[in-house]
Amino acid sequence: MKAFIEIHALQNFAPSNLNRDDTGAPKDALFGGVRRARVSSQCNKRAVRTFFAEKQKDGFFDEGDLAVRTKRVYGAIANLLEGRRDAEEAIAKAELALSYVKLKSAESGKSQYLLYLGQKEIKALADVIDQYWDQIVSAPVEVEEDGKKKGKSKKDVAKAAPKEVKECLEAVFNGGKAVDLALFGRMLADMPEKNQHAACQVAHAISTHSVEREFDYYTAVDDLKPEDTAGADMMGTVEFNSACFYRYAVVDWEKLVASLQGDTELAAKGLRAFLEGFVVAEPTGKQNTFAAHNPPEFVAISVRQNGAPRNMANAFETPIFVRKGESLTRKSAEALVNKALILRAAFGSDDQTNVLNLVGVNLGDFGTATTSLGTLLDRTVATVME
Repeated sequence: MKAFIEIHALQNFAPSNLNRDDTGAPKDALFGGVRRARVSSQCNKRAVRTFFAEKQKDGFFDEGDLAVRTKRVYGAIANLLEGRRDAEEAIAKAELALSYVKLKSAESGKSQYLLYLGQKEIKALADVIDQYWDQIVSAPVEVEEDGKKKGKSKKDVAKAAPKEVKECLEAVFNGGKAVDLALFGRMLADMPEKNQHAACQVAHAISTHSVEREFDYYTAVDDLKPEDTAGADMMGTVEFNSACFYRYAVVDWEKLVASLQGDTELAAKGLRAFLEGFVVAEPTGKQNTFAAHNPPEFVAISVRQNGAPRNMANAFETPIFVRKGESLTRKSAEALVNKALILRAAFGSDDQTNVLNLVGVNLGDFGTATTSLGTLLDRTVATVME
């Protein structure tokens, strides 16, 4: 079934520095002519991926349902071959075997860049290396007339690889039915044909209103300093802000199922976990300093079966302004609902929308209110699976 699942969330964070730039300041962006607080899509995706790992520990996902991003793939393969092969030999074989498919190692014994691989892919690589152990050997080094050794390029090594071994290794890179890999995609620079296009898109979160940076001036005193010595022993500033963020993401259901090799049950589990993680997983930046643990108070999830996805950020092109006694989150929710109804009237829509509405905004024809996050997720998945 062709369907887009869109999630819109409004989350009002207390003073915080959730996502820093290279100077340590909270990230921001210009939108609608004013400065907005921003949390990058990469930061939010990292929070969801961490949430997935916790779900696996809790038994929601089976072993092998997720991927890992690492430069230490050779060591991971050697660990899987423990008891069958010598560890140092296994690492050497893994480096050589992956060079057959142009994934060359760095001098430190790690891959040249982070590889995003399904846990099942890593296990399959270990099995192939174990099976063809004796056929995975170094190509002879050529010696030039002046006695210098001539190194091998990635292409040379790949061409010299035993055909059967190379074909088996290449067949491993199919995503391994890893849910997070299917959702977020991957790029293998040296094997572009094995890239995975992401089934989800995540927007940078932006504040619904304009923001100004604030500074926390702090001092620290040496606990063992003599009593007659005055003054602080350390001082500095930390930048922060407080903002109500509009957060948006969309999942292509058809692409997710295809990337998971037609496994709709696993796709449904992945979709539910992604939507839950998007709501409850928080960036961790400076949380020991600010403890800004503020869940979203307005969440809308739409299942759209026709037409293009709709990011509602333009509901806040004109920054939300509140007077004394007004709720910033509520006024932001009113603007979001109003924009959605305007777009629906102009362009039409067959979406089915369910809403967790903790701010009591009038939904009108926007969607159906739910009483809990669990109900919201259950209804969404049931709609997709109909």
